[in-house]
Amino acid sequence: MRILGIETSCDETGVAIYDDEAGLLAHTLYSQVKLHADYGGVVPELASRDHVRKLVPLVKEALAEAKLSADQIDGVAYTAGPGLVGALLVGACAGRALAYAWGVPAVAVHHMEGHLLAPMLEETPPAFPFVALLVSGGHTQLVRVDGIGQYQLLGESIDDAAGEAFDKTAKLMGLDYPGGPLLSKLAEQGNSGRFKFPRPMCDRPGLDFSFSGLKTFAANTIAAEGDSALADIARAFEDAVVDTLAIKCRRALEQTGLNRLVIAGGVSANRHLRAQLESMMQKRGGEVFYPRPEFCTDNGAMIAYAGMQRLKAGEHQALAVKGQPRWPLDQLSALGQS
Repeated sequence: MRILGIETSCDETGVAIYDDEAGLLAHTLYSQVKLHADYGGVVPELASRDHVRKLVPLVKEALAEAKLSADQIDGVAYTAGPGLVGALLVGACAGRALAYAWGVPAVAVHHMEGHLLAPMLEETPPAFPFVALLVSGGHTQLVRVDGIGQYQLLGESIDDAAGEAFDKTAKLMGLDYPGGPLLSKLAEQGNSGRFKFPRPMCDRPGLDFSFSGLKTFAANTIAAEGDSALADIARAFEDAVVDTLAIKCRRALEQTGLNRLVIAGGVSANRHLRAQLESMMQKRGGEVFYPRPEFCTDNGAMIAYAGMQRLKAGEHQALAVKGQPRWPLDQLSALGQS
């Protein structure tokens, strides 16, 4: 079975083709970073219009890369949510239309399920059950995963997501958009001992996160110390976020009794976070899994893989198209159940 996957939830247009026997056959991606850079963040209407311009050429490119024709595609998967509603509808309408034209089933995929399953694209995928840390610009969640669609939300951010806090703090420092990776690069030059930032919500039980206060703490420190201290402030900020994520991951593993950890989403590419979680899991005698960097950010490959699993289980969508800007992950059906 070969599935075409389409991802248009925010500011990346991704198209990929996945074969259940041969694996990933094609992976194409267009980023809108330059388009939104002048605005310091994603402009939803511009994002939607750019998806319209780029999606069909990327579908053609993916088919050419895989050396396939349309009649060799067995299904189409598209991101239906969560995300920017206009951007979602571009991919959903295109995906459903292609499936109708090609006479194949279409399936709506949950964006975060795509991220959660992205490590399955690697040579050594994690076995169920495991704890997943989904950490990106829009979400920070801890989830117990017992199988595809068998998700128990353990904790999530009550305000800014970790990636959002990175980008907002980078903007306070005058860094270009998207600022998160630039802040991490600046932090490499910083002294970790100069400033001590709080580890929010780690002094109380529970697995929820809060990162908006760190942004305020950083703003106050920048105002007090000036631009000459930016590298040290960036280091202190990154240390605080990474420590907080690691502390909550350890709690989640202890609470569930599991010893396998998956990290996915854009922030999972952070080298400091990976190193700390790898060290923690090594000490615990456990395992940590994550996708390669190109599959940490939004991409069509993860949507194609997730869609493949659901189409093989018999799920598919009717002709009506629906985008869900808000869509709780634990509302998904377990495979084999309606």
